[in-house]
Amino acid sequence: MDPDFDEFLHVQARLSVVALLAPADWVAFGFVRDAVDTSDSALSKQITALAEAGYVEVRKTRNHTGRHTHLRLTAHGRQAFQRHASALERIVAAARTADPAPEPG
Repeated sequence: MDPDFDEFLHVQARLSVVALLAPADWVAFGFVRDAVDTSDSALSKQITALAEAGYVEVRKTRNHTGRHTHLRLTAHGRQAFQRHASALERIVAAARTADPAPEPG
């Protein structure tokens, strides 16, 4: 296995969130929820796991319109995503260049 492959990050829900946050600064929780097509509770669970791992920073604010939650990748999260994406690219490249298995018989 590629040493940069991140089992924790590879979980589809987490990978979707991190990939969405990668090109951005702060992103509204609702935007992420809608973009990855999940529920508030399912997204909260993944955000908590990502934050505990140091991959995502959460900022909660309150104003006259209510409470707002914004997310962004930490430097550690951004590096982890870049390493993981590179590992996936290497895996795919190796599969594309591999000799096809001989057909039986």
